[in-house]
Amino acid sequence: MSGRTALRLAPWLANLALFLIWEAACRLFAIPEFILPPPSAALAELWRMAGPIWFNAWFTLLTTLAGFALAVVFGLALGVLAGGSRLAYAALQPLLIGFNAIPKVAIVPVLVVWFGIGAVPAVLTAFLISFFPIVVNVATGIATVEPEMRDLMRSLGARPRDVLLKVGLPRAMPLFFASLKVAVTLAFVGSVISETIAGNRGIGYLMLQASSSFRIPLVFAGLIVVAAMGILMYGVFALAERRLTGWAFRGQGGS
Repeated sequence: MSGRTALRLAPWLANLALFLIWEAACRLFAIPEFILPPPSAALAELWRMAGPIWFNAWFTLLTTLAGFALAVVFGLALGVLAGGSRLAYAALQPLLIGFNAIPKVAIVPVLVVWFGIGAVPAVLTAFLISFFPIVVNVATGIATVEPEMRDLMRSLGARPRDVLLKVGLPRAMPLFFASLKVAVTLAFVGSVISETIAGNRGIGYLMLQASSSFRIPLVFAGLIVVAAMGILMYGVFALAERRLTGWAFRGQGGS
């Protein structure tokens, strides 16, 4: 087996091994389904409840992507502002760190008071939990441009705006696309948290209803669906990262 084939098969084999160990442990120790269902029971429930799961998963995906899109816009703007100005960086850093330290689950009830239950709190929670990595990575990429490069650009008559647009932003793009992979998975966390607290649709809402009636296999089916959507979106942005910023890793062992 070639190294490239092994790399392609490794994720599938690792997931298969995880499911087999999980299934074997549940069977071997006779764990009740209402405590820990085997993956076969979760997958059977996923097939049996495919209609409701698909409906709620689609809602979760849309709210997650909406919140993630807001995070990209605001995160990129704040990152450029913080990275391009030492004063802005010093002013924004404690605010961003403090806000990121606040548990987002504590903000959801406030969002419900403001906007009611439904999609809006889910979108905003996904946004609030996912924009911080984008801000930090973009700001870091811009702020760490080498002083020699800045001096060279200034000696050629470049203004600070030219240095930002022609050097800082290209320098930050690899970090920006890397942050998107992290941010999109966090966005799923935010939307599902909101759906379990203040939702009337979505995978989080479905899982909450299932757990209240002790349908634990359906809860795990929802978890599998969320994990699959997260992996899919992570793969999309990993592909975008390789396609759009592969130049940054050439000659360093990257693709």
